Amino acid sequence: MAAVTYELIKVCKQSGARLGILHTPHGDIETPTFMPVGTQASVKGISPDELRSLGAGVILSNTYHLYLRPGHELVRKAGGLHRFMNWDRAILTDSGGFQVFSLSKLRKISEAGVQFRSHIDGSLHFLSPEKVMEIENALGADIIMAFDECAPYPSTYEYTERSMYMTTRWAERCLKAHDEPDKRSLFGIVQGGMFSDLRKISARDLVSMDFPGYAIGGLSVGEAPEIMYEMLDETVPLLPENKPRYLMGVGSPDFLIEGAIRGIDMFDCVLPTRIGRNGTVMTSKGRLIVRDARYAEDFTPMDDECGCPACREHTRAYIRHLLKAGEIYGLRLTTIHNLYFLINLMKSIRCAILEDRLLDFKKEFYGKYYNIGGTK
Repeated sequence: MAAVTYELIKVCKQSGARLGILHTPHGDIETPTFMPVGTQASVKGISPDELRSLGAGVILSNTYHLYLRPGHELVRKAGGLHRFMNWDRAILTDSGGFQVFSLSKLRKISEAGVQFRSHIDGSLHFLSPEKVMEIENALGADIIMAFDECAPYPSTYEYTERSMYMTTRWAERCLKAHDEPDKRSLFGIVQGGMFSDLRKISARDLVSMDFPGYAIGGLSVGEAPEIMYEMLDETVPLLPENKPRYLMGVGSPDFLIEGAIRGIDMFDCVLPTRIGRNGTVMTSKGRLIVRDARYAEDFTPMDDECGCPACREHTRAYIRHLLKAGEIYGLRLTTIHNLYFLINLMKSIRCAILEDRLLDFKKEFYGKYYNIGGTK
């Protein structure tokens, strides 16, 4: 039996979005859900206890970074990622493919795998599908991802086609090398760039391998939103209804809502923590750059409709002061707020699905977030 299974609870009559439960060895997760990113076994600026209090049920860590530092064997000796970072809820590990392929000047791709130089010290390494499975099994997450190539955008049809078929062959090799599928589930990743026929071929071939879950990769890499939505419209209907669907690297409110409408169950992105560290927060009325001088004497919360600790206890003026002074507490407050905002947004999306009103919710949310007092 697969370690991770999906239970479909309801389909929204108005939108077709799915309400479900992801059953994992470390707890059940209501979907659609947003996964905070803890690249190096830590969500930047926030503790495991704080993540739990915000309602995070699953976080993402990165194979590439943990392989380079501190090393997967050390994590194995510590008892796996859950014990190493003191996180008792679910974990998903990316394969590291996106990070490796982003090092365009430091790597060489072949059918066997990828040779690359560490961004830390320049040392030479080689990752194959088999090596990635060894690393991910040692890390011990609940969900592990197959090794894939994320084709750059834009790419030619010929390049994308070769890349997509290689990703499929790598997925087969990952399945053969994966240990203990009853303890952690391996998800396949649909590729194919911005070409709908390649997306369909990739989805068809991966579904035939019977993975316990499917991710859609290679989107939100610079293309227009309309293109991403088109690729989702072409791809998602080909994925099994009884298995989870994961859209990789997506975290803006519009992408989360549009993805849910198209049947996506899982999302992740560094966006909330990254922009938080730069002094930008998401609010019910749009993005707010709290570092701006206009908030120097603004003694209201960052978002008067938000119930997070930062908004309950502090003002824009105080948080701006902390950010300008370089105080770590300021970065923590903006990070906590942004994660709370997205986790709470997903709760609202699930409620709207349950009540068959997700399209109405989308209209209401967009009216405030994008048209009144804020921009994307």
